[in-house]
Amino acid sequence: MFKKQIKTLGITIAAVSTLGAATPALAVDDLLQDAGSWLQIVGEGSLGVIDPRLQKGRVWLEGQSRFDDNWDHWYQGMVRVAAGYSLSDRATIWAGYTWLPTQNVGKAYVAQQDVWPAFRYVLPTDIGTFMFRTMVESNFLPGNNSEVRVRPRQMVRFMHPLEFEPRLSLIAWDEFFVRVNSTPTGGQAGFDQNRAFAGLGWTFNKSFRAEAGYLNQYLDDATHTNNTMHHLIMGSLFINF
Repeated sequence: MFKKQIKTLGITIAAVSTLGAATPALAVDDLLQDAGSWLQIVGEGSLGVIDPRLQKGRVWLEGQSRFDDNWDHWYQGMVRVAAGYSLSDRATIWAGYTWLPTQNVGKAYVAQQDVWPAFRYVLPTDIGTFMFRTMVESNFLPGNNSEVRVRPRQMVRFMHPLEFEPRLSLIAWDEFFVRVNSTPTGGQAGFDQNRAFAGLGWTFNKSFRAEAGYLNQYLDDATHTNNTMHHLIMGSLFINF
C-alpha cells in the first residue's frame, strides 16, 4: 500500500510539472521573485435549500485575501459571486462577477471588475477525481470604462484520497491564462500568467474541506519583457451546502 501511495504522489508531481511546463521558459536571473500567501473561502451549494424546484440551480460565493513582499504587504482582495445550473452530476455552467481591489507597492489603488461565463466538468477515475474548469473573463480595467480585456483561463485539478486515511487527499492543479486582445492597461495579447499548486486536503465532513500547500504564480508583464514569480503559501476552506 505504501508503494502505491508513493507512486500516486509521483504521478501528482509529474502532472503539475507537465502542466507548469506550458509557462514560457526564462532564466531564473530574468525573474523578479517574491514570497507571500493567499487565503480563500469558497462556498457552493444548491438553490434547492430555498425551493426544491430549484434543485439544479447553483450558487458560488468566494472571497480571497492576498499578501506579497515577503508577507509584509496586503496587495489584493477578491470577491466572486456566480449563479449556475447543473447540466448533470458532473457538468455545471456558470455566469459570474468578480471584484478585485488591488494596492500594489508604489502604485495607486485600483479595483478591477470582471464578468464571465464558466463551464466545469468533474471526472472521477480509479486514481482520483479530475476537475476541468474553463472561464472566459471580460476584464473591465480601471481608468477607462471602454477598455475591456478578454482573458480565457483553463484549470485542470486532481484530488486523490489516500487509502490509509481517506479524509486526507493529495491535491494538484494548474491554471493557464491568455490575453485574447491587446489593451493599453491590460497589456499585449498572448500569455498572461500560470498558476501551479501542490498540497494536501482534509475533508472534515460532506460540508467542510480544508486545503493547504504551495502555489507558484508566474506573471508576464504588459509587454512580455519583464516577469514575476510569486512563491506562495495557499490555504483554502471549502463549504458545501
